[in-house]
Amino acid sequence: MEILDYAFMQRALLAAVLVGITAPAVGIYLVQRRQALMGDGIGHVAMTGVGLGFLLSWSPVWMATAVSVVGAVLMELIRWYGRTRGDIALAMLFYGGMAGGVMLINLAPGGSNANLTSYLFGSLSTVSESDVTAICVLAAFVVLVTLGLRRQLFAVSQDEEFARVTGLPVRALNLLTAVTAAVTVTVAMRVVGLLLVSALMVVPVAAAQQLSRSFAATFAIAVAIGVSVTIGGTVTSYYQDVPPGATIVLLTIGAFILLTALATPLARRRARAVAASQAAGDPAECAIPATRGADSQVGV
Repeated sequence: MEILDYAFMQRALLAAVLVGITAPAVGIYLVQRRQALMGDGIGHVAMTGVGLGFLLSWSPVWMATAVSVVGAVLMELIRWYGRTRGDIALAMLFYGGMAGGVMLINLAPGGSNANLTSYLFGSLSTVSESDVTAICVLAAFVVLVTLGLRRQLFAVSQDEEFARVTGLPVRALNLLTAVTAAVTVTVAMRVVGLLLVSALMVVPVAAAQQLSRSFAATFAIAVAIGVSVTIGGTVTSYYQDVPPGATIVLLTIGAFILLTALATPLARRRARAVAASQAAGDPAECAIPATRGADSQVGV
């Protein structure tokens, strides 16, 4: 294929695959916790890290990782203790992060707001070898956490009180989820962009929930959707000369609409089958339980 003849496209496609895996893998826990917009907030904070990287002549990816991890921990602490003014504190953190990034990058030697564009909306041609190395290391961390601790993270995401009673370290797991989300944002920013990464963390999960009720199946379908749209968006961006981040997000929304349309007749057919089995006197446990969105995800 012609697209693979170029080194920058090889790097971009590798980064796209890793983003397609990691974003939904973390996003499924955020959706379960009803924190779907957490990635968007972390993206705002990560802008300060990008600006600081330019100012200090360090890697913007690693600096954004460090700053976004600190921001994610602060967000989690605010969630615990900021009962009355927590929303105001979060707003200041989000918009302060964005303003800090713009200010720092303009203070950097030769810096301007134009340098932020590739980090805000993604850019294929600017994914360097050092970026790929950083993305691979960070993606490996995300995959190890989301798969290795999936039972514990699922339990905490479903019911914190129950998880605490069973002896799980709820606060430590919540912090780990926040840190993993922060790492995922920096993994995705070179392909999707900081302002659009939240969509890739949430929409594939929502699309997968249209077809599946179990956690494991939803996880697998969401990752499959994520990889498909990131590769599709990257290839489309190369051939049509369109922004990769916007293309990927629009493809993700298209996948959600398509799966929703396919799931509606399936749900009706399933409901008729349940009604028929109950009318025939089948045991109640044979009936398929009704779904309730994220709360109905069972089986890890």
